[in-house]
Amino acid sequence: MVTVIIPALNEEKTIRQVIRQAKRSELVNEIIVVDDMSTDNTIAEAKKEEGVRVITSTHVGKGDSMREGLLMAGNEILVFLEADTPNFEADIVGMLAEPLVRGEADFVKSYFERQSGRVAEILVKPMLEFFFPHLLQFKQPLSGMIAGKKSILQKVEFDNDYGVDIGLLIDMHNVNARIKEVCVGEVENDRHPLHVLGRMSKQVANAIFKRVNIFDGGRRQDDDTPHLMREQVEFALKEMVRQPKKMIVFDMDYTLLQGSFIKAAAQHFGFTKELADIQAQPKSNFIKTQKIARLLEGRSFAELINVVESIPLIGDAVQVVRELQVRGYVCGIISDSYHAIANHVKNMLGLDFTLGNELEFQKSVATGEVRIPSQLLKDRFSRCEHDHCKSNMFQYILHRFGISLADSVAVGDGENDVCMVKMAGTGISFNSTSPDVDKVADYVFRGESLMPVLDVVR
Repeated sequence: MVTVIIPALNEEKTIRQVIRQAKRSELVNEIIVVDDMSTDNTIAEAKKEEGVRVITSTHVGKGDSMREGLLMAGNEILVFLEADTPNFEADIVGMLAEPLVRGEADFVKSYFERQSGRVAEILVKPMLEFFFPHLLQFKQPLSGMIAGKKSILQKVEFDNDYGVDIGLLIDMHNVNARIKEVCVGEVENDRHPLHVLGRMSKQVANAIFKRVNIFDGGRRQDDDTPHLMREQVEFALKEMVRQPKKMIVFDMDYTLLQGSFIKAAAQHFGFTKELADIQAQPKSNFIKTQKIARLLEGRSFAELINVVESIPLIGDAVQVVRELQVRGYVCGIISDSYHAIANHVKNMLGLDFTLGNELEFQKSVATGEVRIPSQLLKDRFSRCEHDHCKSNMFQYILHRFGISLADSVAVGDGENDVCMVKMAGTGISFNSTSPDVDKVADYVFRGESLMPVLDVVR
């Protein structure tokens, strides 16, 4: 069977059509949409289609999105579609996958019944003629709709910019993969303006030069670093397109999830003792956060997402969130866990935003380093003495959107939630593991349902 992977950035208008296109093929039993930190409704639109797995990439950039989709895929045969190209009458997935299914190829490129684009004709083909003449047989080397075997794609590099497509073609040639090109019909794409073509050309040329060792490794490339990642807080709050008047914030562990992500990860990866030792140390939360992140070094994004998906959600969380949104609440997560993890929970529940510590990834693998958003750290406006506290982020969001404390709700369970629950207009302790949370909360609930929250919020 075939996995279809659809990297998508701000494609709310076309993503459902592309998903439906993928579903037309009888070969497909898995569809993964990898959202590239869209600021529109791409995720919500994708989730309207049944049987689609939606994840958010760790960095902005098509290459990382493609790689992370590959890591999540459960099949050997993968087809990558473009989220902005929905109009195909034929079964494009079947056309791309067929040479792989028949054992005739390891990697398949698509081409259209039209001339190649300007960058391909003016830049790429002359460079291929000079460095890789064997690749001139391919009509459209920059085509982004491809198919390949997962086992072979894992051996090559995914450049995280416009160079990804030519880079994959060259790398596949270098690992002696059998490459085939198939015609997928006609397509009309928007013509990019010149300034976009200039950036595209630079990145494509860079991908080729890198593969022939004509590359200044000491020079910091404009588009080849993790700083493609948008500033987390600004990105998260941009998702709140409506001007909210009321806000409810949930903790993640034991509140929306029936367990703790880091404890589940410790059990899964075998560092339970090391985690317990760190948590028992008389250190600040800031230092503990950094030490715990090092325990995740070398774990792939897909491994971590699989861990959080193994933890059941509170059974009626989706229903409660929908009702809160109907009542005018913007709903989010503020977590001491990691943004990549909390953001996946946000996608599953349809929340409006999520904020947490930024676990760093390099080529979709955790480096063991963590970046703590400045809004979590103590400043002159802080109402508590902790050096690192959710209440600081809570207060920042309220101020940013002009929401009054009276119109805010915080739901938490642990010691790290005490200040936020105490600060909120309505503080709710849910399945608390700390008596201090119960003491400061306006309401204390226990059980397997979040429904009581609806009874106490306006």
